[in-house]
Amino acid sequence: MTPADTLLRYGNLALLVLFPIAWTAPLLRAGILPLFRLSEITVVSGFTALIEVDIFLAALVFFFAFLAPYAKTLMLAAIQFGYASPRWLPFLTWLGKLAMADVFLIALYIVVIKGIGVGRVETGWGLYLFTACVLASLLLSMLTMRALSAREAVGKGGALGQ
Repeated sequence: MTPADTLLRYGNLALLVLFPIAWTAPLLRAGILPLFRLSEITVVSGFTALIEVDIFLAALVFFFAFLAPYAKTLMLAAIQFGYASPRWLPFLTWLGKLAMADVFLIALYIVVIKGIGVGRVETGWGLYLFTACVLASLLLSMLTMRALSAREAVGKGGALGQ
């Protein structure tokens, strides 16, 4: 097993811990007027509030924010450890791009709210962590695809490090 294979494996496994942290970390702090205390909003709290208002939109958020990135990370680990076929990699890269839609929407909401000027919005460290997790997941997919292609080219097909 090469050091690069090890980094890919452990980097991906780290995402299994970092995604749940990002879901509970403050994405932003928002308040109606500058005089009042700002409320912290996380992916989990936003999802919980959304369930009460619009179940269909809540289901979409659940898929894009929770299910897609975590399933992608688990499937990539299965590929890296030889439990799944590398033929799944193009699909996983596409799935990772869907998770990026959440980051875009959160950023869009921040811009809109700030543009209205009614309240105050500050980005939280969770937004950066969630964005980093999604981008790292995309990068790990692409690097895994490249590593497996290189292994196949030299006739050592199979999982990374085998």
